[in-house]
Amino acid sequence: MRVACLDLEGVLVPEIWLGLAEKTGLEELQITTRDIPDFDRLMKTRLEILDNHGITMSDLREVVSQMEPLPGAVEFIDKLRSTMQVIILSDTFEEFVPPLMAKLGYPTLFCNTLVIDENGRIRDYLLRQRDGKRHAVLALRSMNLRVFAAGDSYNDLSMIQEADKGAFFRAPESITSAYPKHDALESYGELYDFLTRS
Repeated sequence: MRVACLDLEGVLVPEIWLGLAEKTGLEELQITTRDIPDFDRLMKTRLEILDNHGITMSDLREVVSQMEPLPGAVEFIDKLRSTMQVIILSDTFEEFVPPLMAKLGYPTLFCNTLVIDENGRIRDYLLRQRDGKRHAVLALRSMNLRVFAAGDSYNDLSMIQEADKGAFFRAPESITSAYPKHDALESYGELYDFLTRS
């Protein structure tokens, strides 16, 4: 049996933090896992920016509620789910992502958690597991499942490397050139073929 493990942001939906940067005008929020491989450092930087500018959970939820999946993403994931199991492995957070998951038809999602105070301020974040994408792939493979993975950022690299076969999807050239042995795909058609015919 095949299982597809996909990243969420940048693969199926826009980058949520970039949406927040656009709404607030805070250019410093434009950093993502494409820019900073160290997720802990990235999140601490983000939380400090949110705190300094008084940005709350409701601000984030408003941004996400107005977002739509990337063009073609809904059709792609519907078609893919008719042929294999699909799991979204994401470093997003369960407190604000539900509106986008609804628009994608509620695929299975493994992600992280935020610590929010009584005023709606985001105080911290909790990982389900350090390097959770890699561990999820290893666990699936331990059940004799064939795992195919795709993502667009540094935090997807261990998932891609541990899968039976992995590829980058719409990743920046700085990442794909550093890891040339992995396929670099650009369209949902290419990604579907990679996941179903490899």
